[in-house]
Amino acid sequence: MKKDFTWKKIKSETKAVWAGETKSFPYSATQPPTINSVAYTYKNLDEWMAVAKGEKDGHIYGRNTNPTVQILEEKIALLEDAESATAFSSGMAAVSNTLFANLNPGDRVIVGKDTYGGTSKIFLEFLPQFDIDIAFCDTTDINAFEKEMNSKCNLLYLETPTNPTLKIQDIKTLSNIAKQTGSLVVVDNTLATPINQNPLMLGADIVIHSATKFLCGHSDALGGLVCGDKKNVEKIYHFREINGSCLDPSPAYMILRGIKTLALRMERHNENALKLTEWLSKQNKISAVFYPGFSDHPGYDIAKEQMRGFGGVLSFLIKDELSISKFISSLQFAHAAAHLGSVDTIVGPSKTTSHVENTPEERSQLGIPENLVRCSVGIEHIDDIIKDFDQALNKI
Repeated sequence: MKKDFTWKKIKSETKAVWAGETKSFPYSATQPPTINSVAYTYKNLDEWMAVAKGEKDGHIYGRNTNPTVQILEEKIALLEDAESATAFSSGMAAVSNTLFANLNPGDRVIVGKDTYGGTSKIFLEFLPQFDIDIAFCDTTDINAFEKEMNSKCNLLYLETPTNPTLKIQDIKTLSNIAKQTGSLVVVDNTLATPINQNPLMLGADIVIHSATKFLCGHSDALGGLVCGDKKNVEKIYHFREINGSCLDPSPAYMILRGIKTLALRMERHNENALKLTEWLSKQNKISAVFYPGFSDHPGYDIAKEQMRGFGGVLSFLIKDELSISKFISSLQFAHAAAHLGSVDTIVGPSKTTSHVENTPEERSQLGIPENLVRCSVGIEHIDDIIKDFDQALNKI
């Protein structure tokens, strides 16, 4: 690249393909190599020491850094307009490392009320063991949030859109309020992806992705990513370095390959999800549909301001809870699975997907109804998706 080159003026679609991949690869390959070596040899001890001290670029040991993984880290950092990024073995590893690296005994955390079930388990079960106070708050209610902020707060944790109720958090407003008390603001951007939303540009300090979902996009690799400024990311990286939750180079390559088509896929996911929402909203066996791109959604105006697209996930309430199983088993072109963000449509009730680890009482406390079905809308033709949902609804 030219010396005066800057990624600032490059569109996301181009970054998804080229970011991290402008340097020459071994053997003049056009695609990044998968480097499986866990150790790197140096014939010159001085050079080895220079790399170990960070004075020179290079690699020492696979738990610390890996060339393939670094390409992925550079790509997501540029897509999120971040200074730096670090990769993990899963999305939950990214979440837990971020929290444990930044919290100490006596700290207080404010968490969006209907956060993903796996994440909420960290707040409900594990962090309190370390004398960390957790306050679940309806962060869509700014007045309620401001009251919570009157007390001590060291970290604000948000998802937007939330999983599975698709609530929208006003990142800019919440970040501005949190920053007045010196709180660190962490946003899970998994459902939106950097194609649709960039939380760092709205005031967040750290962005988390389950790369397993839309970034990979094909249900065949686990991974997690954390983005932010160098200081914040370095702190989290050091915690990962010690506990060993690094990303293997093979799934890193799969995620890299997936990201190259991310912009194209998200365009279709966005389009299909909105059309399916509009259709579901007219069905008498459905009592409610939740999708931030639908004009009836309570967070629609905020979503329009902070998002460029509304994502591929929606949820809906089936009036007769007992018929959910028959409806899902009647679908021909949808997987019944605890996953989202793939090219194929995936459905499942929250009690077996996002919040399977929570009790019915906990789900109720988090505002998640037992008759809620989450749908990750794939990239199939929308006419076929709607026809499939229609025939399945007609069987209940």
